[in-house]
Amino acid sequence: MAQVGTTAVLALLPDAEPLLETAARVDPRAVRPGVPAHAALLYPWLDADEVGEAELRLLRAAMPPGPLRVRLSEVEHSGGFVGVPVPELDAAATAVRRAFPAHAPYGGRFGADPPVHVTVALDAEAEASAGIAARTATRLPIVTEVDTFHVVALTPTGWRALAALPLAEDGPVITQTVG
Repeated sequence: MAQVGTTAVLALLPDAEPLLETAARVDPRAVRPGVPAHAALLYPWLDADEVGEAELRLLRAAMPPGPLRVRLSEVEHSGGFVGVPVPELDAAATAVRRAFPAHAPYGGRFGADPPVHVTVALDAEAEASAGIAARTATRLPIVTEVDTFHVVALTPTGWRALAALPLAEDGPVITQTVG
């Protein structure tokens, strides 16, 4: 379980939110509250009190130079996990991870550079996860665009936005920070 102060670098995917809503109708405990549908590029990242302008600039420098079109089209199902791969974000995640090599994604549990995915359900019971996987498959494909990466931090009251970093080549480096 994540500790207060943990941060993550995410690509929010609001068009995938119906997948999480469907999963929650099957098993509300299998969907983590507090962050909308997303793909984690690097989690955990820095402690929240270590995220400053220099770190955000280094992160920004590792990001791709423009919006990324993504296609959610497959379902991964293993035990209580249901996910949807986002291969179009793999290169961006690799670049972010290389910029911060001391921070292994998922604490290294899945290797140094695991594929990017949207978690639809986690720790669901076997029957529920099978049902969630089947329902997820009927809602695919979803084609959408990622134009911003987000940094979020876990607080005592839930996840909170720290920064939004647009992918546009000529866009601002940081559009929002919360102190």
